Amino acid sequence: MRAIAAIGFVVAIGVLAAPSPVLSHHAFSAEFDADMPVTLRGTVTRMEWVNPHAWIHVAVEKEDGTTEAWMVEGGAPNALLRRGFTKNSLPPGTVIMVEGYQAKDGAMRANGRDITFEDGTKLFVGSSGTGAPRDGRDVTER
Repeated sequence: MRAIAAIGFVVAIGVLAAPSPVLSHHAFSAEFDADMPVTLRGTVTRMEWVNPHAWIHVAVEKEDGTTEAWMVEGGAPNALLRRGFTKNSLPPGTVIMVEGYQAKDGAMRANGRDITFEDGTKLFVGSSGTGAPRDGRDVTER
């Protein structure tokens, strides 16, 4: 009986000591600049429903008629689900306006805060608690 307990203990220690994959997660300020707000109006090209953050790909038409491909980071899929947002909420072709904050390096990447649909419906897609500016629009901040 003692031998079985000793083997169990050794196995447990081995499992706990084994390296495990670590999911990468960053604070808002590591990648995005609170002093660089952006407002994008464009057409959804695709939605990535992945952890730790969902990504919305938007084609934004510039004044000269050219198109820019923007990536907008949203909250975690689980947080979005709790707000009534699903992976089918933004099918390709949906026209939206996104308010958020641009990447520090000036790339066409933003941390999304709010999405406004053509009918005026708004959806908070930001990720709270990661250092993003608190402006009172996220009901979980109150």
